[in-house]
Formats: sequence, C-alpha cells, structure tokens
Amino acid sequence: MKKKLLALAVGTMVAMPGLVVADVAETRGGLRITSDDGSFQGSVGGRIHFDAYMFDNDIVDSTSSSEFRRARLTMQGKFYGWEYKFENDFAGQSGTTGSGFRDMFIATRVGPGRLTIGQFKPYRSMEEMTSSNDILMMERPFASATGIYSGRQFQQGVGYLMSGNQYTFGVAGFNTKAADTPRNEGLGASARATFAPIMQDDMVVHLGLSYSLENGNLNTPTFNANANYAGRRGPSQNIAGTADGESVNTIGLEAAISAGAFFAQAEYAIADFAQVTGTDQEVQTYYVQGAYTLTGQMKPYSTGNGVFRSPRGNNVVQLTARYDYIENKDLTDVEAESTTLGVNYFVNPALRFMLNYTMGDNTVTGDKSKQLALRAQVAF
Repeated sequence: MKKKLLALAVGTMVAMPGLVVADVAETRGGLRITSDDGSFQGSVGGRIHFDAYMFDNDIVDSTSSSEFRRARLTMQGKFYGWEYKFENDFAGQSGTTGSGFRDMFIATRVGPGRLTIGQFKPYRSMEEMTSSNDILMMERPFASATGIYSGRQFQQGVGYLMSGNQYTFGVAGFNTKAADTPRNEGLGASARATFAPIMQDDMVVHLGLSYSLENGNLNTPTFNANANYAGRRGPSQNIAGTADGESVNTIGLEAAISAGAFFAQAEYAIADFAQVTGTDQEVQTYYVQGAYTLTGQMKPYSTGNGVFRSPRGNNVVQLTARYDYIENKDLTDVEAESTTLGVNYFVNPALRFMLNYTMGDNTVTGDKSKQLALRAQVAF
C-alpha cells in the first residue's frame, strides 16, 4: 500500500507540468515514473556506503573508527527534452552551505553530444569518472581527487560530451569554486578522449588521454596534491601545491582491459604546480590495479562515458590488488606509495561488501602505517 501511495505521489509531481497522467511506474531498485507520452520522467535512487577502519600505526597516530562514507539521495529525470539531476550527500561535512551537493545539473542534446550546465565532474581521469558504486577499491588512487586533484572532484560550469560505440570526447569549462568553498575568480578547463580499439563480447580494450587546467586568481584557494597513503582517515602527506593565484596543468594517460574474469587498469598523470617565483613543481603519479572474478563474470564497459562497471549477478566474488605511487620530482624524497589487496563480494546487484588491506609508505617521514578497512554498500 505504501509503495502505491508513493508511486501515485511522484507520478502526480511528474505529470503536473504538462497535465499528463503518468501510466508507467517501476519500483525495481529505485522508483521511476514515466508519463504516458514519455515527455516527463522522474526517478529516485541513492547509495549508502558504511565504512569501518582499523589502523596499524607506525609513526603517525591514526584513530580506528567507522563512518558513513556516502549517504546520497538522487533525483533525476527529464522534461521537454531536458534532463535534470539533483544529488545530495548527507554524509558531507556539516556546517557549510552546499557541502553535500554532488551532481547538480540540467542537460540536453545539442548536435551529436550532450550539453551539461551546473555542477558535475570535469572530464578527466578514468578512475575519477567511474562511479563510487563501481570502483575496485574503497578509495580512488592518487591520479584522482584523492591525490593530484585533491578535493576538487566536483566543479561548477558547462560541459559537452560526445560518445559512440567505441569512443568518447568531452570538454568542460568551470570555475574553481567547489560547493563548499568561497567565491573566487579562478577558472578551469578539462578535456578527455577515449577509444576502445577492441570491443568484443568477451574482451574490451580501452585507451584514453586527458588534460586539465586549473587557473587560480583572486580569492582562489591554493591547489594541492595530497596523498592519503594508508587509506582514508589515515595519515596524509602534501606532495605539492601552488602559490596563491597560480595554476596547475595536468596531462593524464589511461589504459584498461576487461577479458572474461580478468580485469586490469592503469593511469599515469604528470602535473605542473606553479610557484610565485615562476618555477614549477612537477608531480607525477601512476597506479596499476587489477581484479579477477572467481565466479567468472566480466566487468562490462560503459560506452557513454568510457569507464567500466561492476560485474553483475548474485554471489559474485572478486579479488583485487593495486599499487599506487606519487612523487614531487623537484623536491628530494617527497614521495608516497601504497599497496592494497582486497576482496569484493556482490550479494546481488544492489548490495556489495568490500575488504581492503592497505600498506602505506611515506618517504618524507618514514611512516609505514597500514589499514584494514571494511565497507557495506547499498545502491538503488
């Protein structure tokens, strides 16, 4: 009875703009309502990621604990040929207006591609573009916003993305004000192109190239590359940063293969962090990660944005491993690395349990902390 009342309420909201009666309601996973002529559509979904951490401390004293890593509610749909998405993360920092905003945009088809206006992820880094519901490990590598783009995952601006069966090409322009940072005059741009030279039922090979420019200006916070080398909530090392108002340029290369139960993915990125003296600090980072699905399922490929998704099915067991490295090439012994081993267990397509063991190594301080982490993940 409750499901029927909820479907009726959402259907009424979807139908009101065009006074159209919604006659299709689906409740598989989330809730989706579609008007009888297809002009209006609305859906409600979300994700909950609950994490627990236990540290084997070395030099740095980290606190073992638990937290809701993500607790998102997502509303999306379409109206008169436009799409919308409203996503808020209730696990975001409290006390700062808008700190929980994630994807928050409107979009429409323009020519051969899709125009997006609002807040979204700039087109850069394969692992960055992969949904947190589908990443192999509990945290992303240093070649993403957990490292070289530290804390700069979502930006506000305009993007345009084209895609075909074997390629994607996206460009974005944005300001450097994230949802939880003050207004500033910094601007940025990014571009990412991918190509899948092999696209078969039992094998997909992916190649990609990306570029990012973040140009600071008045009141723009400095851009930093930070490494949580022993996992989230563990010790962090600053690898490089810009001077006030300066810029950072990043070039990234990516490659991946999914062949039956086997999967491998790697990225390399190099960035110049500008200093006030005119000299740059060059940061390079790379990782190699892989997975083997004991139950035989293949990781499918998303042609729309050039990333791989989680294997589908019930009682799927996946072994994972990753080596991750980052260094400042202009400062002696400013580098960090981590090695992570993991197991993913997909109870069903909506429920996953993750276990990660991370061994960190910080050359700056000599710290070699370790972390054991567990996640319970629900996505609908």
